[in-house]
Amino acid sequence: MGRNKNSSLDPVVTEFVLLGLPHPPRLSALLFLVFFLIYILTQLGNLLILLTVWADPKLHARPMYILLAVLSFLDMWLSSVIVPLIILSFTPASKVLPFGGCVAQLYFFHFLGSTQCFLYTLMAYDRFLAICRPLRYPTLMDGRLCSILVAGAWVAGSIHGSIQATLTFRLPYCGPNQVDYFICDIPAVLRLACADTTVNELVTFVDIGVVAASCFSLILLSYANIVHAILKIRTADGRRRAFSTCGSHLTVVTVYYVPCIFIYLRAGSKSPLDGAVAVFYTVVTPLLNPLIYTLRNQEVKSALKRLAAGPGPARESK
Repeated sequence: MGRNKNSSLDPVVTEFVLLGLPHPPRLSALLFLVFFLIYILTQLGNLLILLTVWADPKLHARPMYILLAVLSFLDMWLSSVIVPLIILSFTPASKVLPFGGCVAQLYFFHFLGSTQCFLYTLMAYDRFLAICRPLRYPTLMDGRLCSILVAGAWVAGSIHGSIQATLTFRLPYCGPNQVDYFICDIPAVLRLACADTTVNELVTFVDIGVVAASCFSLILLSYANIVHAILKIRTADGRRRAFSTCGSHLTVVTVYYVPCIFIYLRAGSKSPLDGAVAVFYTVVTPLLNPLIYTLRNQEVKSALKRLAAGPGPARESK
């Protein structure tokens, strides 16, 4: 809970200092290299997914892969909002972030994170239509509807991020200004407020809880229907192929939701484990998503082979 102070008698905070990830100083160079490589591999991996979906006619006309490309785009931006500042924390450079920079980071973190949450729900809905309504799927989920749903996810994410940033920074901040975290996120920033933060904590818990719980419930509902439909398939090969189209999505949903639930349902916790879990879903998950989809999805692997082969084989086959 924040402190009750007379903010008019206290200096107003104009900048924040990110304390970063706690680590032994002797490991700074190694951690710098590790996170730098993670960032580069994340950008390259997700860029490869984007290029593959864009370049392959068999993929970019299908809603499932349009959603995958949007997910890769989100992962690239989410990584760029967070990882460079983590890398900076392992150098002698200044860790000071202007007040506006902290506001922007919190907004974009929750904007991109909630948009991902909505996108995972759309991906589950797409798989539900493809498996449970296969004959009507081309008309129920066409490119136009997919674009509208994606645009809706972006708008809803932006509104969510705006609400969280506005609620957090409408409070007075008069010192101290050291954020005991590696990013400007709500729980860490609220500890510095010079006012009672009970209402903020409650609204944050309810808002994030409603968004996450609603999306997760819809995903579970979609997959309950999917499993029911798959079990009706008579052949083992048919069931295997149906499950394989959902395996990648189920994996990334698990990797995304479990750490988020751990962090935000324990918002008052100061356990060192919270930082490690947060690093996993903010830094490692955007790296894992392209790996999961390229290793588990046969169509993406085939498209990557065609992209690597170039136009030469296509000409020879004519």
